Amino acid sequence: MSADELTPPEAARWADRAGLPLPADRHAAVAATADHIHSVVAILRELDFGDTPPAAAYRAGEEKHDAAL
Repeated sequence: MSADELTPPEAARWADRAGLPLPADRHAAVAATADHIHSVVAILRELDFGDTPPAAAYRAGEEKHDAAL
């Protein structure tokens, strides 16, 4: 386990602080799920979106297709 991973007691403490007390048998599962989500988000943070416009700029049905395709 790396130093960045959430431990079951920490998961229980954070849940309790959020007003969501967890039964003891759920601490490990919640910590594992939080660690998995964190690893996925870490990968997304590494992506370079460069010139990608924000989602608010997208208009469904207005896509332009290349006729050569």
